[in-house]
Amino acid sequence: MKEKFIATFVKENRYDFFIKGLSNTLIISICAALLGILIGFLIAIIRTTHDNNKKKNPFLDVLNILAKVYLTVIRGTPATVQLLIMYYIIMSNSTNKILIAIMTFGINSGAYVAEIVRSGIQSIDKGQFEAGRSLGLSYAKTMWFIIVPQAFKNVLPALANEFITLLKETSISGYIALNDLTRAGDIIRSLTYETFFPLFTVAAIYLLMVMVLTNLVGKLERRLKKNER
Repeated sequence: MKEKFIATFVKENRYDFFIKGLSNTLIISICAALLGILIGFLIAIIRTTHDNNKKKNPFLDVLNILAKVYLTVIRGTPATVQLLIMYYIIMSNSTNKILIAIMTFGINSGAYVAEIVRSGIQSIDKGQFEAGRSLGLSYAKTMWFIIVPQAFKNVLPALANEFITLLKETSISGYIALNDLTRAGDIIRSLTYETFFPLFTVAAIYLLMVMVLTNLVGKLERRLKKNER
């Protein structure tokens, strides 16, 4: 057991694979989450504005159709397939695998964030919107300064849980030979022909990160509940 441990972590500084893999995983997860939030809020606002708009607006109708197509395609296809399409077709000329992963997971996460944010906007009482308009604010300013901040507060725990899901989902990055945390375990396993330590180390690191994030989400939810009283 001692020899296997040394072969996995100590020999030839193989622990560096885990450090580098963890670093790439965190970079991809954080950047993809930010991109997903940006896309999600944009799609949610487009769809909500379209639903609330009583007058015919061809431009808004087109945007809403494109948003629905985006949601249908992204939510209806596996993330692995999306990653391969992005790597081999859409961004085939790029050698930056981290950027490819960020784009893929960001676009994928954006579809789920959009529905989370949209439900949060719909949960805001319509009186809030009417109050903003009665104060002379435009639709855009009412949405940005009154509706969106309240919606964001309501969906913050759900967004945090989406980040946890995204973090685990990045484990498929190895399909494009990107050295993330999961692939680090595979590389060491191929060098040592030992499965126990590499795989359980990867699992333990993911579990630790998820436990920390889950604890933070729990604290966030309790704080939000206190603020509502």
